[in-house]
Amino acid sequence: MRTRSASNGVTLNVVAGTRVVLLAFDLSETRRASCMGFAIQRLDRATDEKLWLRGMKTFALTDPGLGPGGLVSTLDHPIQSFQWADYGVLPGRKYTYLVHALSGTGPLDLVKGPPIQATITTESETGKVHSIYFNRGSVASQAYARDFLNTPPSAFTNPAQRAAAYKFLSRGLEEALLAFIARANGPEYELHAAMYEFRWPSVLEAFGNAAKATAKVTVLYDAIPGATKPGVRNREAIDDAGIGDLAKARTRGTIMHNKFIVLSRNGAPEAVWTGSTNITEQGIFGHLNLGHAVDDPAIAQQYRDYWDVVEQNLTHTPDTQAVAALALRPPQPPLPLTQPITLTFSPQPTAAALDWYAELTGAAQEALFMTFAFGMNDRFATLYERKDDVLRLALMETEGNGTKAVVDAARKRINSMRRRPNVVIAIGGRQPISGVERWLDELRQITDPVHVYWIHTKFALIDPLGDHPVVITGSANFSDASTTKNHENMLVIAGDKRVADIYFTEYLRLFAHYAFRETLIKREIWDLSDWRPENLVPNPSWTDDYYKPGQRSTRRRYYART
Repeated sequence: MRTRSASNGVTLNVVAGTRVVLLAFDLSETRRASCMGFAIQRLDRATDEKLWLRGMKTFALTDPGLGPGGLVSTLDHPIQSFQWADYGVLPGRKYTYLVHALSGTGPLDLVKGPPIQATITTESETGKVHSIYFNRGSVASQAYARDFLNTPPSAFTNPAQRAAAYKFLSRGLEEALLAFIARANGPEYELHAAMYEFRWPSVLEAFGNAAKATAKVTVLYDAIPGATKPGVRNREAIDDAGIGDLAKARTRGTIMHNKFIVLSRNGAPEAVWTGSTNITEQGIFGHLNLGHAVDDPAIAQQYRDYWDVVEQNLTHTPDTQAVAALALRPPQPPLPLTQPITLTFSPQPTAAALDWYAELTGAAQEALFMTFAFGMNDRFATLYERKDDVLRLALMETEGNGTKAVVDAARKRINSMRRRPNVVIAIGGRQPISGVERWLDELRQITDPVHVYWIHTKFALIDPLGDHPVVITGSANFSDASTTKNHENMLVIAGDKRVADIYFTEYLRLFAHYAFRETLIKREIWDLSDWRPENLVPNPSWTDDYYKPGQRSTRRRYYART
């Protein structure tokens, strides 16, 4: 949901996802000249709870001297940014925000300006067609450090503490996945799943429970031979769960990278669960992932047809031919997209689907937001190097993948992109030291070993705040291999503002999270003796950088829609 208002020289644009609300501001020149920052008050319309949002930065003069993890009211230590996100909201809940631009001669003389108000209802995670769930995706976080003392969930001996830690990190993702499987609760239901990594006990148990409820269950899992492949561990988990008769090993191909489940009733597909989440502890609770359920019989049928191809366990060339025969390959629908949902499956005989993604992302008129788990493919790197005014953000696990020479070249190219005034890139990482601006030390991972620490999602948002947003999401890494070699699936969703708002707000949540941590790492601040606190600026000059040509100005105008 979105709402925008302007009054007394202040513009407020609010975008609500499910568990995140973005508040974006802009100011007239007159108001900017005296603005010390923004104070935000939130009213929960369900409980009548009213509170001032809090942050971590303080004025040096009025710093209360809080210890690690301490938070301060924005009424006393205002937000000195033109966008802020509220992570303390619940799905499907109505909230009213009152935003005050503070003025004054200094931190001891803050004066509230007249409030600008917005009432908004967060999106429900479940929808008529699309149901979307993001995990916390940030085990390296101050919240986890504060509440769980950086203890991996599995290390808690107290069952209640362990359950609470997993629930915090799941953020509804595990619960939604289990609920989807539990829909198959009788003999009229079938579940057809295709899984890459398949070993988290609660999920395997859920499939077993569906079978006990007399639903027909078949899980295809990656058992392709190789020392680094998941097949052996998958089989061990399947045997431990006692569901060997429900699982079929697929032994041919490069990577069977799918993570989808088709739900059918009376022989007719009704819904599909897909996304980026592998069925592992790290996949569900560790690095950033999402689950996306689509309740659309036509879409579910196409997934079932694709599942039938995967089940055949074909060698590569017949496999690509069979996938191509599903008629879901390019040529794709022309731009602008009018078809609500378009599917692509892999492996394809050519990289035409990847070319189409590049065409879609290249057609962005105002903004593009992408996640990259294993570096940036040249098609998209070329796009991020364009000399134009389109705002482009990239959230990456790493700059590159491969040999040192390849990674060094990729890093050099990424750093060059960053010089563009309309390009902002954040790389995953953890806060490297404790005590920084009252920051606590942070956990790196919750289990060993891991291949991906931070960013595992694969999605792109094209003009997400416009009237016709496009979301590309699924299991494929926007790479040649994920298009022509691996088993993958992708959804392309056009014109659905609800879907775009959910993805957009979650993207900004994680982007802000990792952008700051990367700043610390790049400044090579490895101990407290190297650190100099960045307090709030005690005058309105903090706004200057947001009104000079550059990425801050570009983001201010795009987020506030000014």
